Amino acid sequence: MQKLFLIFFSILSIQVMAQKADPVYAIIIKGGHVIDPKNSINEVMDVAIDKAGKIAAVSKNIDSKSASRVVNAKGLYVTPGIIDMHTHNFAGTEPDKYLRNSYYANQPDGFTFRVGVTTVVDAGSAGWRNFEKFKDQTIDRARTRVLAFLNIVGEGMAGGAIEQDNNDMDARKTADMALKYKDHIVGFKVAHYNKPDWIPIDRAIDAGKIAGNIPVIVDFGGGGLSLEELTLKKFRPGDIYTHTYGGGGKEREAITDPVTGNLRPFVFEARNRGVIWDVGHGAASFAFKHAVPATRAGFFPDVISTDHHGGSMNSAMKDILNVMNKFLTLGMDVPAIINSVTWKPAQVIHREEIGNLSVGSEGDVTVLRIRKGKFGVFDQMGEKLEGRQRFECEVTVKGGRVFYDLNGLTNPLPRVVGGLPAL
Repeated sequence: MQKLFLIFFSILSIQVMAQKADPVYAIIIKGGHVIDPKNSINEVMDVAIDKAGKIAAVSKNIDSKSASRVVNAKGLYVTPGIIDMHTHNFAGTEPDKYLRNSYYANQPDGFTFRVGVTTVVDAGSAGWRNFEKFKDQTIDRARTRVLAFLNIVGEGMAGGAIEQDNNDMDARKTADMALKYKDHIVGFKVAHYNKPDWIPIDRAIDAGKIAGNIPVIVDFGGGGLSLEELTLKKFRPGDIYTHTYGGGGKEREAITDPVTGNLRPFVFEARNRGVIWDVGHGAASFAFKHAVPATRAGFFPDVISTDHHGGSMNSAMKDILNVMNKFLTLGMDVPAIINSVTWKPAQVIHREEIGNLSVGSEGDVTVLRIRKGKFGVFDQMGEKLEGRQRFECEVTVKGGRVFYDLNGLTNPLPRVVGGLPAL
């Protein structure tokens, strides 16, 4: 009898221990339609993230009991964490300094997770003289992953005469800062230059070569220089033109012909030689008068981005989902849109550990709803288009941690500790 009791007790103990065993995964996103362009996945699957915050499995019917936390994604789209490749996040307290350590730039966390963004790339707010301040104030303190294009102007994007100073455009010092902070600096930026010469672009490309052939992103300003010459002769494969669907005035040449309104032929030629075309919507750098004829001609962007800052976030741009909605309305298909905010920007900035759901990659996942209805999108010129569907963010996971959950789809729900969600 005593022997039977001991056997029974042993079996019961084993069962209790098994019940108390730690789950294999930190989180499972369950039952969603997974779109992972890198791995050509476009079907209903589950995604598991391990306790180290890495993608552990993408497959059918992963046991919910094997995770500490489960997100119910049934009827929703599950994608890699969104990358916004053009933002301005060097927020600070210097007056009249435009987007460098200024009131006009935005700290990232308040504007990222709620729209599914897990990574931003600051587009030239800092130069080599002040990048370390930007790193200390923002990059090292944000929960969002913050990368950067370093401005070829040493003082950064401080506006006015500062951005016209050829003497502060030093390729060697700019490249050295990028080599020092390889984990954070992904390329170089030229912006707002209005003289009729190629000095900042030539020096930024030189810096790119010195720093290991990393890309240059260019906001082409005034000066009367040719966009065709920039993209066909100056740019290397992998260099980036931003504000693709803007321009048309004195300050920026457009991709459409000013007389016929048609897409200019060199645009496809530049893409074929490896030039990257980025939206960079901004406050005044996107117009349907260019986007409609361009997309009708089959010219959709390589990368969709916002140019998010204090002047654009409440105008026609709003956020990354609203910009994605514009291209949804213009006829870009859903997988292509997801590619343009995940895997494609990851490739462009040479950060292939993000933007995908490969096993071992960063555990960044965005859960999106596509809502049906009647919705309007408009540009800074006041032109409006009506669409029948739009993206909305339901859940954002970064590194296996739920940072945003709109409708409580996570079980158990994250507790809030000190203002931060806790697993």
